[in-house]
Amino acid sequence: MASLKTPTLKNPSLSLSSKSRLPSAFSATFPNSVRFSPSQSQQRRFLIITASATSNKPTVLVAEKLGEAGLKLLQEFANVDCSYNLSPEELCTKISLCDALIVRSGTTVNRQVFESSGGRLKVVGRAGVGIDNVDLAAATEHGCLVVNAPTANTVAAAEHGIALLAAMARNVAQADASVKAGKWQRNKYVGVSLVGKTLAVLGFGKVGSEVARRAKGLGMHVIAHDPYAPADRARAIGVDLVSFEEAIATADFISLHMPLTPATNKMLNDETFAKMKKGVRIVNVARGGVIDEEALVRALDAGIVAQAALDVFTEEPPKQDSKLVQHEGVTVTPHLGASTVEAQEGVAIEIAEAVVGALKGELAATAVNAPMVPAEVLTELKPYVELAEKLGRLAVQLVTGGSGVKSVKVSYASSRATDDLDTRLLRAMITKGIIEPISNVFVNLVNADYTAKQRGLRITEERVHLDGSPESPLESIQVQIANVESKFASAMSETGEIKVEGRVKDGIPHLTKVGSFEVDVSLEGSIILCRQVDQPGMIGTVGSILGEENVNVSFMSVGRIAPRKHAVMAIGVDEQPSKESLKRIGEVPAIEEFVFLKL
Repeated sequence: MASLKTPTLKNPSLSLSSKSRLPSAFSATFPNSVRFSPSQSQQRRFLIITASATSNKPTVLVAEKLGEAGLKLLQEFANVDCSYNLSPEELCTKISLCDALIVRSGTTVNRQVFESSGGRLKVVGRAGVGIDNVDLAAATEHGCLVVNAPTANTVAAAEHGIALLAAMARNVAQADASVKAGKWQRNKYVGVSLVGKTLAVLGFGKVGSEVARRAKGLGMHVIAHDPYAPADRARAIGVDLVSFEEAIATADFISLHMPLTPATNKMLNDETFAKMKKGVRIVNVARGGVIDEEALVRALDAGIVAQAALDVFTEEPPKQDSKLVQHEGVTVTPHLGASTVEAQEGVAIEIAEAVVGALKGELAATAVNAPMVPAEVLTELKPYVELAEKLGRLAVQLVTGGSGVKSVKVSYASSRATDDLDTRLLRAMITKGIIEPISNVFVNLVNADYTAKQRGLRITEERVHLDGSPESPLESIQVQIANVESKFASAMSETGEIKVEGRVKDGIPHLTKVGSFEVDVSLEGSIILCRQVDQPGMIGTVGSILGEENVNVSFMSVGRIAPRKHAVMAIGVDEQPSKESLKRIGEVPAIEEFVFLKL
């Protein structure tokens, strides 16, 4: 195999450098045979980004309070309109006169805002990390770049986490309230020491690693769980990377620093609390939804969790009669993680620089929505883009253990010439599939390489040249993850990597290889992989178990080494089977291992 040098389009729409210069305008061209209805013509706008080419200063609307340092940067380049507390109607009225909009979390930038802009709005800046209040799909369709400020509040959030950790351990909030109520209860508020205790940091990104540094300075033993944390970075801080199960079972204190995703939603629940050391103490300055709040109250009442310190909640502000907020063992603050003077100024500068850069025609690494790709490239690669993302999602779900994903190899089998196949979008989608399930980063063609680098993830590419007609851009895509353990041993190749391979058939992505086993299953819904002894009746046995629960089987394929030897059965299902059904599948005598994978 020859090493792949990533080709580029003759007229590239953008570069993957952290800051790449865009022309004042660029657009996709279409064959003369392609005609658009008026509605399609409107939809086509998402293929075009136009930077201001006039000599007039652009106008930036700042809809929520921004630090003076950020405003000064904006004013050097643009006309700045600071209009706070706008109603939705007022925002829609103003936006048609603006080239850029800066908001925090209190302003909703929905589809109506983009439609009201009449195409003038070129960039939306979110002064902070989360972008739940911005309609990304509408922004992309209207050719509007969305940028955020993900780094400036890191230290502030880490410091608040440590403050809550210490305040909780020494009952500071409760003792303060007691003294102010005229009481003097020294014996009631005896605390616990931090020195020598084990702190488990769940989510070892920017904030998590800064919390770990500070906890080490307090004499704590720090362990961490994060599938993507580089082991060398953890070792440099003196932190041991462990599995999730080991982290929650051995910790005296747990500090949460992961994003809220489908994979982390209610990650701490009745089941996980039951596995924790009795008397554990929990700090959350991440997202409220990662804890099942009702389950936390039960764990507090049962003495499994001794105390909790919370800065975030599922519903903000929480209800006044919330059992969790009112619980004596709980210390609470009103989402103050980023609320320091220094952090607010840092966020203001970071978002101002990103917005000014975008208005100048630059694409920053903090862009969070997809950039534009020529229509003909998108059309041809569409099914392969879906295949690439799903292969990434499958591969990462097969990883287990605490070492983390650091090395990914992608092989493209194609009859196309090197300069006739642009793999940047495919690589970005594989990166997206690997990183997004447990990250709050929106991975796309702009930020894929940057995001992978920030997480210590190295992605290499190879081209396998095939003889034959170059009519189709690709014959297959193979994804390998090296130096990891797999929860499904059969997914390991002869050389010790997790390996999955797929191809597009009739426009539909298919999984065609798992480890050394050939399979053929459509990548729709979800998949159950089973390694079994090859014998009659296995398909019927597993199908009956699923059928009893009304789980519809969309595809089923068996790949084997030889008759009556070992085989891997791949089953596509439309619904998620219950834990009981999966347990019954695992108890079938001929099945040696199995795994359920969500797509």
